[in-house]
Amino acid sequence: MSQRMRWTALMAALLLVVAACGGEDAVDETTATTASAPATTAAETTEATEAMAEDPTTTAAMEEMAGDLSQCPNPIVMQTDWFPEPEHGALYNLTAGEGSIDPESGAFTGPLAADPTIDVEIRAGGPYIGFQPTVSLMYSDDSIFLGYVNTDEQIATFEATPTIAVMAPLEKNPQILMWDPETYDFETFSDIGESGATVNVFAGQFYTEYLVGTGQLDAAQIDPSYDGGPTRFINEDGALVQQGFATQEPYNYENSFEDWGRPVDFLLIHDSGYELYQGALGIRTDKLDAAAEECLAALVPLIQQSAVDFQDDPTATNAAILQAVVDLNSFWVLTEDSVASTVAMMDSLGIVANGTNDTLGDFDLDRIDTIIEQVAGIPAFSVSDGLSASDLVTNEFIDPAIGR
Repeated sequence: MSQRMRWTALMAALLLVVAACGGEDAVDETTATTASAPATTAAETTEATEAMAEDPTTTAAMEEMAGDLSQCPNPIVMQTDWFPEPEHGALYNLTAGEGSIDPESGAFTGPLAADPTIDVEIRAGGPYIGFQPTVSLMYSDDSIFLGYVNTDEQIATFEATPTIAVMAPLEKNPQILMWDPETYDFETFSDIGESGATVNVFAGQFYTEYLVGTGQLDAAQIDPSYDGGPTRFINEDGALVQQGFATQEPYNYENSFEDWGRPVDFLLIHDSGYELYQGALGIRTDKLDAAAEECLAALVPLIQQSAVDFQDDPTATNAAILQAVVDLNSFWVLTEDSVASTVAMMDSLGIVANGTNDTLGDFDLDRIDTIIEQVAGIPAFSVSDGLSASDLVTNEFIDPAIGR
């Protein structure tokens, strides 16, 4: 099961490339590689959901902190970049584990725990949106209030489809380069570069251009043919370096892929100096009117608190995510052990964490300006003249008192 998630760099990006290059055959191949993980049955997940009823204390706390949500749309539609998964826990936890998913559309709907008169609709990405980037979809589907955006994507699409991010559920990008520790002993990205090892990645990645441009990797090493599955890595017995996600691949390779069944080692792309915000919640710039601002002033602190609460006690929401995946009945498979591992990795690696202060979900503007400079140095992409962090993100709606 290649729990690839995310578009891009994530599996969504992957599958965007795979879909473009391979059509149905490519998707079938991906399906085959994901089938090895033990599935959680509907009966098991339903039983878990019933046993893990929502915590009334948490719900009461969210209700107490809720501001004026009257200007929010109902339902509040949020577009993600992949299937339901714990990396999206801050959103799914807004319903305290309540809700269900429509298998046809991939939309999970449940009552907002802070105000049950308002529904939250969390839409799956990937195949449910034709593998297109969330930013593009936000401009073609007016019902989407917030969508997942990555900093470098925002920069590259600013001229045609500008967005402004209002909260960052993930402090660090969980994307990695991984390798077999029995084959290689790397401590830095430059070590990978000096080894000459093939680096198998999705095509069109910003971060590979950055790593090559800064001399950490050599252009000749980059093999942009990664298909999201484990087959090549396993068949070549770990003789190459491969992209992945710290929240997924290390667990899967050790526990879900019987033909491998041992640990992999990795470096976070974040630690290369390319510190984008992955999966930040963004709104179309032209939709940031007075009503939206009033809604966001109440909603963003709820999402901040939801992220904190999910990391502290993911039980009920993980059960809801598992049930949603069972109901979708697709190649995407999660298990109780795998979702628990994802949450633990998000915690131990600081992927869900406070920033340089005591606040979870806010943006470091200097960090954004640095990413703008880095993307501007990539010849394949053009950056708007004068673009700055304030064009892409805002901390206006963040509650600085909410953190872990």
